[in-house]
Amino acid sequence: MFKNKTLLITGGTGSFGNAVLKKFVMSDLYEIRIFSRDEKKQDDLRKKIKSNKVKFHIGDVRDFESVKKVTKGVDYIFHAAALKQVPSCEFFPMEAVKTNIYGTNNVLSAAEENNVSKVIVLSTDKAVYPINVMGMTKAMLEKVMIAKARNLTNPKIIFCGTRYGNVMGSRGSVIPLFVDAIKNKKPITITDPKMTRFMMTLEDAVDLVMFAFENGKSGDIFVHKAPAATIEVLAQALIELYSSKSKIKYIGTRHGEKIYETLVNREEMAKAEDLTNFYRIPSDNRDLNYNKFFDEGNINKSVSDEYHSHNTERLDVKQMKNLLLKLDFIKQDIN
Repeated sequence: MFKNKTLLITGGTGSFGNAVLKKFVMSDLYEIRIFSRDEKKQDDLRKKIKSNKVKFHIGDVRDFESVKKVTKGVDYIFHAAALKQVPSCEFFPMEAVKTNIYGTNNVLSAAEENNVSKVIVLSTDKAVYPINVMGMTKAMLEKVMIAKARNLTNPKIIFCGTRYGNVMGSRGSVIPLFVDAIKNKKPITITDPKMTRFMMTLEDAVDLVMFAFENGKSGDIFVHKAPAATIEVLAQALIELYSSKSKIKYIGTRHGEKIYETLVNREEMAKAEDLTNFYRIPSDNRDLNYNKFFDEGNINKSVSDEYHSHNTERLDVKQMKNLLLKLDFIKQDIN
């Protein structure tokens, strides 16, 4: 499947890109291209990986010409480039629009022009019932992908997506912040003790992308069924792992936060395909016949419950500790 193929990872110096490289650098891929705008991160990753198979390209998904150039000769793309921090997207919403929406459109347009076989775009649970700019732009990222997939002229090209929750230890995750507080003997500040979040490792995120890669049809979105935990359970698990005396301080829900996150909404659940460990949300393939939008329904489809972090498998402190021990930096600290 990957033998002698070229893979491009946009935003490839981030947490996801590092995890993909860890998995694929010794594979039979011909070349892995890392595309990002941060030369410092690229230099750090180059020194860490030390592989002639990995090629680093400076550029920005906002710039179509640089995207068009880097996608030439590429077989597959994992599109991970995005603005992901909720506060920065709130303060600079148009920057999030430029990267998350226009950037995605650029990647997909360049991929189609250069006959890239398959593109997987990465989305987030915050795209479902979005209440902040990051979630809204990720929701639009999904809609752009579905629209582009619907209008592909080459049937051999596949555009599909993944949607997942909190990736433990990644940029923007609260876990490194909690660990830093513990190491500095400061209290751990949490918003609402009953707030729940999906918990998955970077390896889970890569597995989800690979499942989409192997099973996806154009316009599909895949969701990983993940366990969840309250923020209080997460904080307590870290305190126990580090044998810390840090206290938990409650500060109240912040602007742009939800009590729980949803991975599949009610309307999507009505058509979602249950694949044991994953959900497949098939594409809306209606064409420009507007009657299909306004006048035609499906009486055989009932609306079911949404899939969210309050009704999925709930981790207790012991289970949360076991999951945290899968993170390399925590294992190193504990040992």
